[in-house]
Amino acid sequence: MTTLVLAIVVGVVAAAVAAIATVMVQKSSARSQAKTIIEEAQKDAEMLKQEKLLKAREEELQIKADAEKAANQRMSKVQQMEAKLKQRELQLNQQQGDIARKRNENETVKANLDAQASVLESQKAELDRLTKTAQDTLEHISGLSAEEAKEKLIESLRDEAKTAAASYINDIMDEAKLTANKEAKRIVVQSIQRVATETAIENSVTVFHIDSDEIKGRIIGREGRNIRALEAATGIEIIVDDTPEAIVLSGFDPVRREIARLALHQLVADGRIHPARIEEVVAKVRKQIEEEIVETGKRTAIDLGIHGLHPDLIRMVGKMKYRSSYGQNLLQHSRETANLCAIMASELGLNPKKARRAGLLHDIGKVPDEEPELPHALLGMKLAEKYKEKPEICNAIGAHHDEVEQTTLLAPIVQVCDAISGARPGARREIVEAYIKRLNDLEQLAMSYPGVIKTYAIQAGRELRVIVGADKIDDVETEKLSAEIAKRIQDEMTYPGQVKITVIRETRSVSFAK
Repeated sequence: MTTLVLAIVVGVVAAAVAAIATVMVQKSSARSQAKTIIEEAQKDAEMLKQEKLLKAREEELQIKADAEKAANQRMSKVQQMEAKLKQRELQLNQQQGDIARKRNENETVKANLDAQASVLESQKAELDRLTKTAQDTLEHISGLSAEEAKEKLIESLRDEAKTAAASYINDIMDEAKLTANKEAKRIVVQSIQRVATETAIENSVTVFHIDSDEIKGRIIGREGRNIRALEAATGIEIIVDDTPEAIVLSGFDPVRREIARLALHQLVADGRIHPARIEEVVAKVRKQIEEEIVETGKRTAIDLGIHGLHPDLIRMVGKMKYRSSYGQNLLQHSRETANLCAIMASELGLNPKKARRAGLLHDIGKVPDEEPELPHALLGMKLAEKYKEKPEICNAIGAHHDEVEQTTLLAPIVQVCDAISGARPGARREIVEAYIKRLNDLEQLAMSYPGVIKTYAIQAGRELRVIVGADKIDDVETEKLSAEIAKRIQDEMTYPGQVKITVIRETRSVSFAK
């Protein structure tokens, strides 16, 4: 038992010794590791210290460099400011010198002015004395007092002022006339330019074309009964001659010619040509033409925006389609005149609808159902009054050829627009022989004056150019010659519109270089 206990104690002691030895060994190892760690930490700290020192030294150098740079910049600005201040100081010194010099000059000028003022005062006193003496002498010589002389002078000046005022008024009147003529020309030209209407030329004959000459015999009929029946029914002369594939319908009334043409067309197309059939077809065609006339009048009124026309007036407007005036279709002329009147009335601030209405109806006196012995303007005015047109419209219709007095502004507008439509180039036909003769007469009339070398009638006879010798007529005489030729043409010749006379005086010198 004792031995066992002893053995256990020995074992325990041995284990404790072993454990103590182990702890000692571990403690010694820990010390060595700690020493190593401390040494490494010291090395790292030394290296970090060196790095921090280097970084701090670099930052110190950078701050120093920045400070030196900023100092240099401030120094540069200070130097620039010093330079500017020096320059400003120089300028101020210079200005002070100029001010001082000007002050001295002003003082000198003032002294001179004072001296001159004193001289002027003395001279003025002397002048007043001389003036008084001269006035006394003049009063003694003229026998008039100063007040009487002043009144005579005022009266003389008043007369001169009246003369100058009259001349000024004449100049203003001439300028106003020139401006009015210029404005009127502008309105007329603008109105013409804004209207473009096709011109239809009507003749006194109508040619009816046929397919073959065999139809001519059928139209003539046995012993001419068909052609006589056709002439009696239409009132048109039918000429059947040797003209190939054509029959001529002759008559002054274009409505009758149109009825005859359409009737012939239906008869030839139908093939049945005999007196009874002719009368039937002519009656039917006449009815169609009447309906077409009314339809044309209505369509014209609608196109122009004219409302409230009496049915008889509408029918007369439609009949204008088959009438012509000097080769100009009457309906086209009336439409053109209506449009021109509306444009011109708008330019002048008047009622364009009334002007258009008056322009359309101004020639209705040319298409009445009866033919009284009255000028067409007066007849048109009576028709307008009959169908309850307004007084200004009636006056414009009656006065467009000056048969009655113009009482409204519409009347001259209609008159002018009627002349524009009829006188424009190509509107109306003129016989060639008469046209050539008129141009020759114009040239011969101008050639009859001394000093005229050449004459040219141009622009369809609307301008006459007269070339005179520079050595025979001077500039003043050219104006006189132009006026004399214009007056003689106006007195001795008949022409449409107006004729412009241009007298040309020039000197030409021609040489040849060989």
